[in-house]
This record gives sequence, C-alpha cells and structure tokens, in this order.
Amino acid sequence: MSRSCDALVIGGGFYGCTLAVHLARCFDRVLLLEQESDILTRASLANQARIHNGYHYPRNFLTALRSFINFPRFVLDYIDCVDKSFEAYYAVARMHSKVSAQQFKGVCDHIGAPIKPARAAVKKLFNDDLIEEVFLTREYAFNAASLRQKLAGEIAATGVELSLQARVAKVEALPSGRVMVHTDGQSIDAGTVYNCTYSGINSLLKESDLPLLELKHEIAEIALMEPARELDGMGITVMDGPFFSSTPFPARGLYSLSHVRYTPHSNWRDSETFHQPYEYLRARAPQTNFGYMIRDAQRYLPCLGKSRYVDSLFEVKTVLVKNEADDGRPILFRQNHGIKNFSIIMGGKIDNIYDILQMLASIQTFASAETVL
Repeated sequence: MSRSCDALVIGGGFYGCTLAVHLARCFDRVLLLEQESDILTRASLANQARIHNGYHYPRNFLTALRSFINFPRFVLDYIDCVDKSFEAYYAVARMHSKVSAQQFKGVCDHIGAPIKPARAAVKKLFNDDLIEEVFLTREYAFNAASLRQKLAGEIAATGVELSLQARVAKVEALPSGRVMVHTDGQSIDAGTVYNCTYSGINSLLKESDLPLLELKHEIAEIALMEPARELDGMGITVMDGPFFSSTPFPARGLYSLSHVRYTPHSNWRDSETFHQPYEYLRARAPQTNFGYMIRDAQRYLPCLGKSRYVDSLFEVKTVLVKNEADDGRPILFRQNHGIKNFSIIMGGKIDNIYDILQMLASIQTFASAETVL
C-alpha cells in the first residue's frame, strides 16, 4: 500500500503533535505517525510535569534564560492545562551543592525570574543543618491528560491526518528529493519528514543506515505519591547536587517524587552499547526505588517521610552527551540528516517548543545543517 503527503512527522509526543499542527498551516497534506495507541503517552506524560521558569538550570545560563522567556507564553497558550494551585519552593543544600544560595539567587535575578526568601513557617519544615536557604519562586505544573485533549482537538481542527499504532521501520531517499517512509503496513512518499521520536531517534536512524546522534539514555522512574499533609499545596525542589523534587502531578491528582541518584535505574550511550530503548525498558521491568528516594530526601525535608507511595511511571529519558556536564537542555534541530528533506528535532523540555517553531518559521535563512539553541 502506497500513498503520499507534503509533510510527515514521526512521533506523537508534545513536540511531534505541536509541529504537525504548525506544519498544517503551511502544507495541504500533513501526516502524523505515532506507534502507540494514543498521543502523549510516553515521555510527554512520564515526567515531572514541571513548567520551567529558569530556576532548574543555574549551571546553564542559556537554558535558564530560554525557559524564563518561554514560560509566560506557554502558560497563556495552554492555560486550561496549567496547574497554578501550589507554591513552588527551591531549597539549596549546604553540602555537596554545585551552586550556593547566593549564586542561585544571582542567576534568578539576572534572568528576571521572581524569587524571594520563603516565609519562616516553610523554612522550619527543612533541616537547617543540611539546607542553606529556601526560596519562594514562580513555577507551575502541566496536566498531560489535558494537553493530550487540547492537541487532539488542534490536530482535528487543522486537518492533520493522525495515524496511530503506526511504527516506522525506516526511511530512504528518493531520486526526486522526497523521502520514502516505510511503516509496518504501508510506504509513504513525503515531501519533507521530521523525526520527533525523542528516545527512538537513533533506533530509526540505525534501521535506515543513517549516522547516529551522540545520545545518552536512562531508564528513569517518576514515583507518584500522596504528599504529607504539611506539603500539600507546595512544590519542593532541593538542589544542586542532592537534587530531589516533590511536585504536583496533575494528570493523576498526585505528587511526583524524583531523585538525582535513584530516579535513574540504568543508563547507556548508543555509541558504546546500542539498545532499542522501549524494548529494553520492557525487558528490564524495573522495581521502584521509592524507598531509597524517600529515606534520603527526608533527611533534608523530614515531614516528606509521611508521604504515601501510590505508583511509579518508568520511561526512557534521553539527553545529548555533550550537555551532561553543564546540565543544559537545548533543542537539537538537524536538517537533511543523511537524506535531503529528512530532519531531526529533539527537545529536553516541553515548554521550549517555541524555540523550534521560531526556527522553522525562518528556516529559509538557515545555511547550517545543524543549529542548537
């Protein structure tokens, strides 16, 4: 079975869906392929649900700045999917932190992110021997289930054709300069193709005999819990070294708990050992590390130990190898990757979608084959 389209997007996460809607304003026939049974079921769902405002990245000024710039637009565009019902606090550890409280506040002041010392009642919740300072910030959470509904409506309204349970086996160049996309059941002749499969990017490149990207993957756990009574209505992040977060997870009406040491269950680099990420995740069947997370985190925030574990989400987290050291989360946009009219887009944060849309809007001005924001 063969067909054609003007633009084709592979991957129905937040980036892929938003990109497809954007492309529908420029092309007559846009096709979105997703291998799962619905959109936004993987990394777009299984994450902290944090709408970043710059606070999370004091060691990477550009990432912090881009988050702060994009924050108000994301909140406005997706206001029905945003949870503002809690206060967001960032605490800086006294020991083993890669930034001091003064440095953290300095970065926030420099980019313009609102920050002030937490009130005394909140500071008393923390272990003063381990926490240098606690700050009240402005940060929200998104509801991934609401985002899914909103994007499904936009996909239908703009005429994007969505094909679910459509696994792409490989892509190949056509003599015409177009791209042939092969799924398990059909071949699609596309004018331009975007690989937005996040953790699956290199899997498709490998099957298509194209150069792999330098990526690192982690099997990551987001533990879900009912928070201690004292922490209800608060989002807490302790940084930067011990680094754990307890924040609302609106899609389930619970709170998430993540920990820099115990959230990753295993990791690998594709350049050293290649695994098909989702098959590897299924084969591993990881058990929760919630007990380890909570025992370490409650040293800094004692009342956290009264939280009740409910469930865990396990997903593959993927980052660019070159950003491991500086904690940056840039958007990767690589045009004509081994094939003309075949591009790769990978973003590490849901709220930085505007950077790639801006880039695509002015794509005619780009001479480079790769641009990183």
